[in-house]
Amino acid sequence: MSKIVIFNTSFATQNMGDYIIVKSCKEELYDIFYRNFVVELPTHTPIIHNYQSFGKNQLMQYCNKSSLKFVTGTNLLAYNMLRPWPNFNVNLFNCKPYKNMILVGCGVTPNKSNKANLYTRFLYKKILSKDYVHSVRDDRTKKFVESLGFKAINTGCATMWGFSKNFCKQIPTKKSEDVIFTLTDYCKDEKRDQILIDILNRNYKNVYFWIQGSEDYNYLKTFNNIENIKVVGSSIKEFETLLKKEIDYVGTRLHAGIFSMQNKKRSIIIAVDNRAKDIKKSYNLNIIDREEIEKKLENKILSSFETKINIDIENINKWKAQFRKSEINNEK
Repeated sequence: MSKIVIFNTSFATQNMGDYIIVKSCKEELYDIFYRNFVVELPTHTPIIHNYQSFGKNQLMQYCNKSSLKFVTGTNLLAYNMLRPWPNFNVNLFNCKPYKNMILVGCGVTPNKSNKANLYTRFLYKKILSKDYVHSVRDDRTKKFVESLGFKAINTGCATMWGFSKNFCKQIPTKKSEDVIFTLTDYCKDEKRDQILIDILNRNYKNVYFWIQGSEDYNYLKTFNNIENIKVVGSSIKEFETLLKKEIDYVGTRLHAGIFSMQNKKRSIIIAVDNRAKDIKKSYNLNIIDREEIEKKLENKILSSFETKINIDIENINKWKAQFRKSEINNEK
């Protein structure tokens, strides 16, 4: 039995979308590690203090002896790691546990230059595996990881790996009577988000709101015409329960939309940042840019459309195959 580490990107998160990503990563990695001993460690908070990385620290010993270390997706990477970064709380003084970690459908947050500074390049060379090909979410991230000197393959986010042609055919093409929607607390646009709310109220019998981020509900309360909107609890379980009924998803939260699709619901994702736009380029998500809500959203809701995700099964299987060939899955 080998030792495996999963760096869990949902510990200490304020975004329930991270739980959706981690859940999918674990399901996709199950056949790789199910016979082995797995320990989960955080990325949002430090694993150990720098002085604890010396001597007989049991956690460090486990990390040092681990055969594989995976980090579970999200917008984890950055071009500049010289600032406080809540998604990945790592620096040169606490990075030892992360050494040789392998990316699973991770993404990078763009900046103006889209070039990593020297410190960032040096830090990633300390923690990313040189022996395995990394799984990344989109072409932008693939180019970034390769620019650091590592191998990468665009598999898409692990939340999408199950979207085969047969699966997508089971997602309804026509509008439901009810809808669940989301807003994004850290990327506000009061004018266009009000238009979104008004369009949903006008076209659906029952409108539900799911709280994916810690401040989403407070943001919702700033809008007009919300009296009849039914607020759903922030847990994944509450969301999943609602998705058991006939319902559409429309909203600005990318992974709420993907989770709805996992539950075979017709989904329209409103793109508010690079993540949805970057994924759309490769995988054909049903996405409308927020700037085009007024022109396109109502027509999209009322129209009949298919879900055709162009997930690259070959790339996913190619990435997984490198672990099946390793000694870890040959052990009895």
